[in-house]
Amino acid sequence: MKFLIILVLTPFIMNDFLLFDFNEKTNPREWRIIDDVVMGGISDGKFKIDENGNGVFFGRVSTENYGGFSSVRYQMNKKDISNFSKVNIRLKGDGKNYQFRIKDDINSYYSYITTFETSGEWETITLNLKDLYPSFRGQTLNLPNFDGKFLEEIVFLIGNKKDESFELKLDKIELVK
Repeated sequence: MKFLIILVLTPFIMNDFLLFDFNEKTNPREWRIIDDVVMGGISDGKFKIDENGNGVFFGRVSTENYGGFSSVRYQMNKKDISNFSKVNIRLKGDGKNYQFRIKDDINSYYSYITTFETSGEWETITLNLKDLYPSFRGQTLNLPNFDGKFLEEIVFLIGNKKDESFELKLDKIELVK
């Protein structure tokens, strides 16, 4: 009987929702690289699962040929996230700035974005969903910020307007109230 009560009450007492938990069984092909080669650039990003089960987004960004970005993205079935206000990302960066991007509709031409700094150590970055603003090809759009209702895509992007190598290790991504 105790187990049944816990099972019934668990959804009401949980304050977070796991979007992605990287581990040894994660299929790296679920995450897709999109670099500036789509517009003539020569940046080269890669994604793998390391020996500790972390997702690793790494490579080199080049500003040659008007390039300058690399991204890795994960598409999912549409999720109702209206009960959550923040996203926590456990990661280890390389001291560089990255963008966290989401789409509420995979067919939308723009993303909602924010930039975060990494320290070079394992840390949990907390981002307020309402602070993500609409952007397309580096331009802020005159549209409202993210309304927090649905989610279909997660993206990590590096594009600091300079040539640089990068490495971002990912452990888990979860929504919190």
